[in-house]
This record gives sequence, C-alpha cells and structure tokens, in this order.
Amino acid sequence: MVKSYLRYEPAASFGVIVSVESNITYDSSGKHLLAPALEKLGIWHVRQGVCTKTLSPSLSSRAPSLAVTCVASAPSSLVASGYADGSIRIWDCDKGSCETTLNGHKGAVTALRYNKVGSLLASGSKDNDVILWDVVGETGLFRLRGHRDQITDLVFLDSGKKLVSSSKDKFLRVWDLETQHCMQIISGHHSEIWSIDVDPDERYLVTGSADLELRFYNVKHELMNGESMVNETGPETGNDGESATQNKWEVLKPFGEIQRQSKDRVATVRFSKSGNLLACQVAGKTVEIFRVLDEVESKRKAKRRLNRKKEKKSAKMGVEATENVEANHGTEEAGNVLVVAVPDVFKLLQTIRASKKICSISFCPVTPKTSLATLALSLNNNLLEFYSIESGSSTKTLAIELQGHRSDVRSVTLSSDNTLLMSTCHNAVKIWNPSTGSCLRTIDSGYGLCGLIVPHNKYAMVGTKDGKIEIIDIGSGTLSEVVEAHGGSLRSIATIPNGNGFVTGSADHDVKFWEYQIKQKPGQDSKCLTISNVRTMKMNDDVLVVAISPDAKYLAVALLDCTVKILFMDSLKFFLSLYGHKLPVLCMDISSDGDLIVTGSADKNLRIWGLDFGDCHKSIFAHADSVMAVQFVRNTHYIFSVGKDRLVKYWDADKFELLLTLEGHHADVWCLAVSNRGDFVVTGSHDRSIRRWDRTEEPFFIEEEKEKRLEEIFEADIDNTFEDKHIPKEELPEEGAVALAGKRTLETLTATDSIIDALDVAEVELKRIAEHEDEKARGKVAEFQPNMIMLGLSPSDYVLRALSNISTNDLEQTLLALPFSDALKLLSYTKDWTSNPDKVELVCRIVTVLLQIHHSQLISTPSARPVLAVLKEIIYARVKECKDTLGFNLAAMNHLKQLMASRSDALFRDAKSKLLEIRSQQSKRLEARTETKTENRKKKKQKK
Repeated sequence: MVKSYLRYEPAASFGVIVSVESNITYDSSGKHLLAPALEKLGIWHVRQGVCTKTLSPSLSSRAPSLAVTCVASAPSSLVASGYADGSIRIWDCDKGSCETTLNGHKGAVTALRYNKVGSLLASGSKDNDVILWDVVGETGLFRLRGHRDQITDLVFLDSGKKLVSSSKDKFLRVWDLETQHCMQIISGHHSEIWSIDVDPDERYLVTGSADLELRFYNVKHELMNGESMVNETGPETGNDGESATQNKWEVLKPFGEIQRQSKDRVATVRFSKSGNLLACQVAGKTVEIFRVLDEVESKRKAKRRLNRKKEKKSAKMGVEATENVEANHGTEEAGNVLVVAVPDVFKLLQTIRASKKICSISFCPVTPKTSLATLALSLNNNLLEFYSIESGSSTKTLAIELQGHRSDVRSVTLSSDNTLLMSTCHNAVKIWNPSTGSCLRTIDSGYGLCGLIVPHNKYAMVGTKDGKIEIIDIGSGTLSEVVEAHGGSLRSIATIPNGNGFVTGSADHDVKFWEYQIKQKPGQDSKCLTISNVRTMKMNDDVLVVAISPDAKYLAVALLDCTVKILFMDSLKFFLSLYGHKLPVLCMDISSDGDLIVTGSADKNLRIWGLDFGDCHKSIFAHADSVMAVQFVRNTHYIFSVGKDRLVKYWDADKFELLLTLEGHHADVWCLAVSNRGDFVVTGSHDRSIRRWDRTEEPFFIEEEKEKRLEEIFEADIDNTFEDKHIPKEELPEEGAVALAGKRTLETLTATDSIIDALDVAEVELKRIAEHEDEKARGKVAEFQPNMIMLGLSPSDYVLRALSNISTNDLEQTLLALPFSDALKLLSYTKDWTSNPDKVELVCRIVTVLLQIHHSQLISTPSARPVLAVLKEIIYARVKECKDTLGFNLAAMNHLKQLMASRSDALFRDAKSKLLEIRSQQSKRLEARTETKTENRKKKKQKK
C-alpha cells in the first residue's frame, strides 16, 4: 500500500504593519488607512489604531504569494491593488471581498490612479505600458505604449478626457483618451521623474525627480466651444497665428520651478484634498510641506515682490536719477501685465522629519477642524505615523507600531504547551498568541539571536549578539535580569530534557551548562528566577549550534570548522565526529527516538546521520541557498527545513523524499518552530512576517506531488512562450502606439478550449436533432434522448453558457485564439442570443471583436454574408432598445432625485455654504486692507 501524508497549508501571517515596496493611501471616508503588508492589504482604523479588515487574494497553497506593489482608492468604497505579477484586483472595502481581477501587465504594477468619478482606472507598470480599465464593465479598454522605461505615476486631467504619465525615461506624456493618441511629450528633466500630481482645481501640475528642484506646469483646459483656456497666472503668449497653431496641442505649459531643501531624490509629490497644501516626500527621512496660495493671495504677493524690486532699484540709483527710474518703471508697468511666478504661489511651510526612512505618504481626504491637514507616513521599519499639520508646526498624533517588529525576525520559539510564541529581533522581544496572531507583550532587549520559553510559561530566556542572557518575566512583560554569559555572540540555546536547565553555545568557543534557581532579590517580597553556570566546556572553534538528544544521553555541538562533535552528556567525553559538509553547519536537530540527527548547512545541503555509528544516511541538496533552520516533527522522522531561498520544505527522513514545498515568504527565512503535536509550524523571516502553517486532514501521496511539481515547471515554460522573450521587440514610434489591454494567459487558453468544445458538442447535438426530425417525418417516432453533457440546455444556450462563464476581462484574448472556422460557427449562434435583453451587450462585444479580428476573411467568405446581413438588422434594433430602456430609467431616477431634494433641507444646506463663502471673502478683503495699511505706514517711515 502507498504511504499517504497529511498536507500543511498556510493558515495565518502576522507581524507586518506595512511593507516597503508599496504606497499607502486613505480610503474615501478618511477613517481608514490602507496599508499593504506583503501579499495582503490591511485596513487600519486610524483613530483606534486597529486593523479592522485584511484583504488577501485567495491563492492556492502551491502558488507563490505575490506582494502588493501599488494601491489606489476610488471615490466609492472600492480599492484597487496592483501586484508584482502585473495583475490588478478591485476590492470592496465594506464587504472585504474581491470584485474582479484584471490581467494585462507583464511586469509589476507601479502606478494606479482613478478618475474623479471612479469609473476609469489607469495603471502603469514595469513593462513600460499604460492600460486604461473600465471599472464598471470590468474590462480593459486599451493599452498606451510609448515610454521607454517603467511608468512611475499617472494623473487624469480635463474630467478624465486626458491622462498624463511620467516615466523613468525622463519624459512626461499627455494622452488624449478619446482619440487614444499622445498629444504632447515634455522633456527638460535631467533625471528620472518619480512622481507627478495635479491640484484639485487642475491649475498646476507638479513633477518630482532627482533634480534639485520641483517643476511646475500650467494646465490648459478645453472649454465647451472648443476654445482653450490657460490659468491666469501663466505668462502671456503672443497673439500671432503661428503660436496659436503651435499651442493647440499644448496641454501643459512650463510655469517655473522651486528649489527643494533636501538633496535626496523625490519619491512622492501629493496635493491635499482641499488643494491648499503640497507635500514633497524625498527618499530619506523628510517631507517638505508647501502652502499653496489662491489667486488673490498669489497676485498680492507678486505685487509686493515687484514693489520691493522697485524700491531696491531706486535705493541703488542716486537721488539724481530717481525721476528717470520712476518714468522707466511707469512705462514697464504700462507695457507688462503682472506675472505671477512659482514662489508667489508655493511657499515652504515646514519640514517634517521622521525617525527612519519614509517609504510613502498620504493626505487624509477629510480636512480636520483644528489643523490644515492630516498626513500619514509609512516608514521602512514597519511603522505607520500620523502627523497633524498646522500653520506653524506639525505634531505626531499617532504611531501604529506594536503589531510588528522593527527589523527582521531572528528567532521564534514555542512554549511547551504551544499557547505562546516568542520572537526576537535587533531591539525587542515580542510574545504572541500563535492561534490568533495578536501581540501580547513587547519587551525592549538586545539583539536576540535565540531563545527559549521556560516550562510553565512564566519566564523566557533570550541569547543576544553581545553574549548576554536576558531573563524575561512574561507575566509583567519586563526584563527581569541580564546575565553576562559569554565573551562572543550567543548563537544557540538548547533545553535539557529534565526541564531544570539549558545549554548555550557561543562564538567564544565555550559551551556552558546552566541551571534555574529561585532567589529573592534584596528589598523585594516576591521571588524570581535566576540562572547559574554549573559547567563550562572549551571547544576548538566557534560554536554555531548545540542540540541535546531527548533521552539526555548525547550533546551535539556544531563548530565553525564544518564538523559536528557528538559528546556524552554526563561525562562530556567525545563519542562521534560528523564531517562531510563543505561549509559550516547552521542548524541541526535530533529525532524524538534518538536514532537520527539532521544537519543543515551553508552549503545548501541537508545531511541525515545515524546517531548509533555516526554514518551519513543521505545527503540531500535541499535549498537554493543556505539552510537556516531544521527541526523534526515530534515522534516522527518527518523534517521541516527553511532556507534563504524563501522556502519552507517538508521531508521524510526515512525515504529521503521531499514531501511538500511551502511558498509564502517574500525574503530569507531565518527561523522555524514546530508544535509538540506537529499540528502547526511557525516560521520567521527577513520580510518581518511570522507565518503559521497548519496541518490539514487532506492526505496526499509523494508521486502525485512530484507530478504537480513537473506540471508547474511546464506551465511556467508556457508563460515564458507567451511573453516571446527571444523575439526582437518592435521599435515604438515617437508618438506612441495603442494596443489591446489584455494579455494571453493560461486561463484565456483554457477558455478558448471550452468554447471550441461547446461548439463541437452543440454541432453534434444539432445533427442528432435534425436526424430525429427526419425520422419523425418518415413516421418512425422514437423519443429523443438529449445529451446529458448539455445539462438540459438547447445547443445555442449551451454555447452561450460557455461564453458567459468567461471573465469579461479575458473575452478579447479568448476570442483572439479562436480559429476562423469556429468563429464562423459562433457568429451563426449570435442572432438567437439577441432575443435575450440581458445578453445584448455580450453579443455586441463578441460580434465586434470577431469582425475586427477576421475582417478580411469574412469579406472574402460568401457563406458568412447571410449571417452578417441578419446581424446587421437585428443588432442595431436591439442596441437601440437597450439605450431607450437605460435612458428611461435614468430619467426616472433623476425625477426621483429631484423629488427627494425638494422634500429635504438641501436648500438650507446650499444657503449655509453660500454664507460661509461670503464670510471667507469678507475676511480676505479685511486682510488685504490691513496689509495695504501696514505697507503705507512702512513707506511713510522710510520717507521720514
């Protein structure tokens, strides 16, 4: 009988608040912040500082988890997240469900932006393409190609009619989305453009690059009558006809630039929702906040600047020449219109300095009453910070930090009853509940490399990089005592099976034996745990790992000279030496029955040895990089190993077979802990995440797993053929090009196969029906037995069912792979489907796509003409019916809206907003008057 095993599957991952690769963003309400945590998207309630929901793609355990690389929130409750494989998922935040998945990019998604209404989504990627998606129809509209390097940011202009894209190729491109072409290419940047943004009123567009200045552009708007309008603050252009034709396509006009404070490159530039602030985040620890002045204030500032210039000039010139100067100025003023420059509009308000490097920023869409704005920062040490920006200063209001380590997780340890999990990093120890993933205690400590939880879960020991043992009181969450244990870094701790002590190994060549003692500290009533050194053994080289056999008979010590020494525990006499590894052994474990010892090394191999004679049973090439941790499942010969190749592997040490490969971590896996019953495994990684893998009741067989692995390799090869990596890329024209939005995937190919199968089954069934009718006509009446595969549907409905099952986003690519003969068959069915009003849109899409693909062949095929003639008559009528129905419904909804408005207090709300507007205007006038008065006083004083 073939041996079966139980499968382990990913159950939970915790410890990551925000990952470094992606941006953060507020949702439309401003109450929640969306923070990507590796493959998941956490929704944090800002006021409570709690993660209320987690959005994670339901991937199978076999597929590698892909990190979120970009996030954008729509005006509604929808959120778009882009992933490292180029896919985009649209989530509903309220429900916590994935609405749709959009596949189109071949590289990681680097930019996402919704239009103001939230009906369109633009995405940019490392494959240099921009794709426009219809969010409502869940389809790709078209792909815009032209940039020579990855897209860094996107912005919609002119009510979503135009799109501006920035790239690492140092160019800005303005695309007209109605005609799908590139209107304008803007050069002038000396380095990669990293971020762009436009203010809410679409007056200015700002770009940030590695240059020392921020560049600003005026946005030209199309008016209803076709005339163009430039923002008043822009410099005047000539009135001759040449410049008019030249400026016809100029949407962005250079406005000027402003010097930045920091020398680091710009990472993000963002306007606040109200448009009164501009934040410039650099790839360092600072965010520069600029105040954006409105037109009245900026003109006043420009006027003051001109007056100061005049005063300076007149001061420089002698008293004799004053009259001439005044005359000149008079002519200058008459000839020139007041020109507003960038410094008149954008004024540096303050600089926010964070404790660590900032990864991304996001303004809260709701402006608070007490301050100008709220700004959220994500730092590269797994931390979220919130700042309240006031006119004079900024204050940190909140930091979300307790739910994760500041750096990578170096060790994980489970308590004897599996109820507690301890993890260590460079400056803290955290105690977790492994079943829920909640952080129970956080204790400041040294750089913990290893640890153990003392039986009864009251105390824990942590071995640090500087050779100390820290005794932690778990109940109170405090550091009880620090013992100077070793002269070098303490690499390994192993519990003595009787539970009254432990053994430590260090880089100072020492192996030390310790015992627990209960002592009463002077001046304290309660007793606490301390440790005392009972034995010390000197080794020839640095000790990397120590392990003790479960019967406490043997002590195994791994040294830097690539050997493992086996000693008798009681006498410490030499028993065996295990040599064979080419690089030092980094981890090892002894099985529960004491028969086997497994060692993992930096040479990427696992070696399984017998403890009776020290013979090597098998050497397995286990990981693609160093093996960092290895452990037996209790009372079995099954092994878990983790390595720097990001994988967790499950082995059978008797058969020397790989059972499972668990993918999920996004960086090197440092440590591993297996529960006593073997029902779950915990791993800690350089990506700061702690993951739990649970044993399920699902059995599997080795041969089946091997077949699955081969299939995966085969599928990966298919994906490579789709991409056509070896075909020389066609040279893109300077003005850019348009292409289909979707991409060919395994799903689209399977969908094409399913359509062809459905067409074949339907054709056979139609023949059978025709034969039955003939027999009926001849008088041979036998009951017709329909095909069971067709699920009781007619041939036409069966084909329609196959088409309806295809995702709307994949429809184009699916039909693209359909042969011409099958496309003709499909067209013959479409006239029957138009009678169903729900399917008119689908039928129109199918017909237009097939006509576009096979246009020339359809023209030259006589048999296709009757079908096309029928479709021409039917489709126009059906589409008109649908339009009429939609128009009627929209008119009815507008009427209802008006009725509701007339019954509500909307009029009073409008009046209130009008009143507030009048009051703000009055206050501005008062300010202007006071300023002019103060200026007049200054002038009088100067004359005196």
